[in-house]
Amino acid sequence: MVPVRAAPARGRKRARASSLGGKLLVILAGVGLIGSIALTLLLAAVITPNFNALERQSIDGHVQRTRAALSEFAGKVESSVSDYGDWNSSYDYIEKPSKAFEEESFSPLAMGNLDVDGMAYLRPDRSLVIARWIDPASKIENEGLRDAMVAAMRAAPLDAVMKASKSGHSGSFFVRLGNIVAAAGVAQVRKSDGGGTPRGYVVMVRRINSQQLSGLLQVAAKLDLAGSGALVTTSSNTMQIAVPIAGADGKPVAAASFTVPRDVSLLGRHMLWLAVLGSTILLAIVLAVLSRMITRLVLKPLGRVEGHMQRVRDSGSLSVLEDDAKRQDEIASLGRSFNSMLVQLKDLREQVEVQSFALGRSESAVAVMHNVRNALNPVSTILSAGIGQAPPVDRATLDKVLAELARDDVPSERRAKLAAFAAAAVEAEDKQRAERRDQLQVGRDAMRQVLEIIGAQQQLAHERPPLDECDATQIIAQNATIARHSGDGASIMFSFPAKPHPVLANRLLLSQVVGNLFSNAAEAIVAAGGSGNITVTIADTADGHVEIAIRDTGEGFDPDDVPNLFQRGFSTRAHKSGGLGLHWCANSMTAMEGSLSLDSDGAGLGAVARLVLKAPERQPSELAA
Repeated sequence: MVPVRAAPARGRKRARASSLGGKLLVILAGVGLIGSIALTLLLAAVITPNFNALERQSIDGHVQRTRAALSEFAGKVESSVSDYGDWNSSYDYIEKPSKAFEEESFSPLAMGNLDVDGMAYLRPDRSLVIARWIDPASKIENEGLRDAMVAAMRAAPLDAVMKASKSGHSGSFFVRLGNIVAAAGVAQVRKSDGGGTPRGYVVMVRRINSQQLSGLLQVAAKLDLAGSGALVTTSSNTMQIAVPIAGADGKPVAAASFTVPRDVSLLGRHMLWLAVLGSTILLAIVLAVLSRMITRLVLKPLGRVEGHMQRVRDSGSLSVLEDDAKRQDEIASLGRSFNSMLVQLKDLREQVEVQSFALGRSESAVAVMHNVRNALNPVSTILSAGIGQAPPVDRATLDKVLAELARDDVPSERRAKLAAFAAAAVEAEDKQRAERRDQLQVGRDAMRQVLEIIGAQQQLAHERPPLDECDATQIIAQNATIARHSGDGASIMFSFPAKPHPVLANRLLLSQVVGNLFSNAAEAIVAAGGSGNITVTIADTADGHVEIAIRDTGEGFDPDDVPNLFQRGFSTRAHKSGGLGLHWCANSMTAMEGSLSLDSDGAGLGAVARLVLKAPERQPSELAA
């Protein structure tokens, strides 16, 4: 909670108003920046998704084209093997293998004409009839690749491949033979008319390498033997596409990988930057024109009005502003309204000057009466207590005791008791008389303070109060003694330092402020239950001031009321009228170049009042001591 302080009025610097032109410039710059960002986001939201979609379509096209090229490559092998499958010579050869058929159909020349690297005939039980793999470069049979081909064909689901094709009796797929990827074609061996019970399978295999793949796709491509799935990797200018090459079981045996430029994405980015740049330039031009027009039509006329107001403030002369008859807009209307206001202010100034003296005298009288009432309140309490106090011993009883003591026939033991009673009665009477003397002394001090308030009022009403060095502890002790009798019978415990503590203040005003705060604390304690504590602490601050803190255990107040506490007529108690004490105390502290603040944690939690005053200047000898 930040306390509300009645800060000194002197030394305050007027806050310089911020430039309207600067604010408008900041606003226009902010609008331009926000507009540029919004326009960029809008263009990005419109252009980027569309070009991203086009890029995805381009990627899909590359993938489809790659799959079509691979399918066409495998389809050529399937076409060749299909002719061998529906051939009577193949049908008879599986039944009765012959050397002539093998030399004619399995020769390097025949396989070269078919453009295949390997061929094989398998019986229905996958047993081998014949198999050959001719290296196309050396025209020499490669037994290792032949055996790998046969093993792969035996393991492949040939029937499922053919069943999935359109013809139903032939099919194609890709197979991995070590570090070689090849397209395989398979067909059932039947008669030329398609009849007869199939006697086995004929298989043809054609290897595919990166060079062939590049020729098929018309781009620089390579076979990625480690590739296992579709993958698209993008950079700022290119994208690398990997298309899986499926085997007989549908699982990839390799991937066709190639890199293509991101033409569509680059075009989209270029269009976006061109659109943002053009819109930003256009927006900057619009803002520059707006700024110039606002300066010419608004800021300069307002500066003329502000300059005249400055001259009025400095000189105090309520002269009117020169009217610009050419203008009929809102600025001209503002100038005419300003002139009308100046005329009215001039009339009101004359009325205020007439009324100010009477008002000041009235407020001064009200403040004096308030402080006099607070000072007389303990006197009233003391007098009321004295009037209502009964004598310690009944007078008739005492007369009887004295009369009995005057007799000679009273026994000694009885006489001793009567004498002790008479002595106790005299002692009680003396004690009561001493207490009344102390109370009257307190009342006399309160009356002296009332007389001082009344006597010093004329000087304080017309001059700034003189500030002298005075002992804050003595003032607090004196007012605490008086305040004990202003609590309407409440039990209030005071605690304050005993060590003298000098401050720079007006002794009479500081005494009245402390008395007012003690009176308010006592009333708060009574309202909270009738008994409590008032604790006073005095401490030096780091900036050369003295802080007096007055804490009470009274009813406290709502922290939301802090801004209103020092307003004239405000009170935290609904049943109490007035609200002048704190208002006067704050003004008095300001007059003594100090401050007053109040704080509370809430209703029922007590309150603390802090008085801040200047510390008197010390001589070097005093500081050393």
